[in-house]
Parts: sequence; structure tokens; C-alpha cells
Amino acid sequence: MAINLTPAAAERVRQYMRGRDAAVGLRLGVKTVGCSGYAYVVDLAHTVNADDTVFESNGVKVVVSEKSLPIVDGTEIDFTRQGLNEGFAYHNPNVRNMCGCGESFGV
Repeated sequence: MAINLTPAAAERVRQYMRGRDAAVGLRLGVKTVGCSGYAYVVDLAHTVNADDTVFESNGVKVVVSEKSLPIVDGTEIDFTRQGLNEGFAYHNPNVRNMCGCGESFGV
């Protein structure tokens, strides 16, 4: 089991965490939405719950709940910039289909 951040993603998370002393890392999860099934939910992790798994990648902790872990296991998170757009990109080996707009996915 693993969740990996590219160096660019890890640096972006570190930048976002600066000045937010209560943050312990990045929380990665999924929620049920859209036409394909799931969408990624990303936020700062302020706590680690008993049912969480914590990974460390490029010096950043990534916290994943027990419920989300089977869906996101093996995911690599990158931070990309294209023109004026920037954001995280997810390379998840469990994804079998995506909706037309790219906002939701199925496993």
C-alpha cells in the first residue's frame, strides 16, 4: 500500500501548510458523486484518526481513511500548471472509467 507525492506536489503541500501550525499533512479521500462514482477530496489533515493510515512521501505526510484506502491505494499525486490553470493531478491505477468532464471516476 502506498500513496506517493511527486516533488512538485510535496512542495505545493508544504507551501500550503506554512502558517497553518495545526496541520499534520495532507488528507486524501474520496466521496460518492457524479456519473462515474467517486471524486477526490483533498484537504489539510489536522488530526490522525484511529482508522487512518499515514504515508510519508517526499517529506509530507498523507493521511487516508480506512474507507478511502482501497480506492486510492497506489495513487501518485502530481502538481501541474498549464497556462493559468494549476492543480493536483491523480494517477490512480484503480480507476477503470472517468466521466466525460473528468470530475468523477469509477473503480
